[in-house]
This record gives sequence, C-alpha cells and structure tokens, in this order.
Amino acid sequence: QVQLVESGGGVVQAGGSLRLSCTASGRTATTYATAWFRQAPGKEREFVTGINWSGNTYYTDSVKGRFTISRDNAKITVYLQMNSLKPEDTAVYYCAARRDPPVVATFRDYTDWGQGTQVTVSS
Repeated sequence: QVQLVESGGGVVQAGGSLRLSCTASGRTATTYATAWFRQAPGKEREFVTGINWSGNTYYTDSVKGRFTISRDNAKITVYLQMNSLKPEDTAVYYCAARRDPPVVATFRDYTDWGQGTQVTVSS
C-alpha cells in the first residue's frame, strides 16, 4: 500500500499561483502513475493531470498552459504548479496513484488516495 499526503492548498486571488505537493511513502516502487483530481461541491471528481513512470504528462483541456505536473528524481514527491488560477479552479484537490503504467482519467482506476487539500480562488 502507498500512503499519499498532499500539502500546499490555500486561498488565492484570481490570476494568482499555488503549488501543491504530494509525498508518497510505503510501497512506492509499486506506483506507476500519479495523478491529481479535483472535486468541487456538488460535482463529480474530475481528472486534472497525471504523470507516468516514464515522465510523460497529461492534462485536461481546461488547465493546459496554466498547470504543470512534475516529480522529483526519487519519484517520491509529485508537484502541481498552478498559475493563472480562476474561480472555477476552486475545489478539493486529491493526489492519486495506481499500479498500472498508463495515466487514466477515471478515478475508480486509482488505488491509493491522499486526504485532499482545499484550493479556493477568489474573484
């Protein structure tokens, strides 16, 4: 099992930036893909971005050009740099990991989850 802990959420004005971190512990060698999902009140959990073991990255259209996912060399911590934030980015952001190589956008395909961190963007 892999334990994931997110940090870095907060309140920011529209146009501002935040960086989220997701630190893994436990059986990290079994993690092949890591992703960020978000869930706003009353909405389904949606895929934001993901990175696979080879370092390939994937983004949902609404964040392309604004968000960047990256990973440290030890593959222990995954970062989400969020720039040009918009009020519609407001949500609880979750880090998730799965033990198959591809990054997929379906949250049910991820086996390990963090507790979530709140991001609030004010207009």
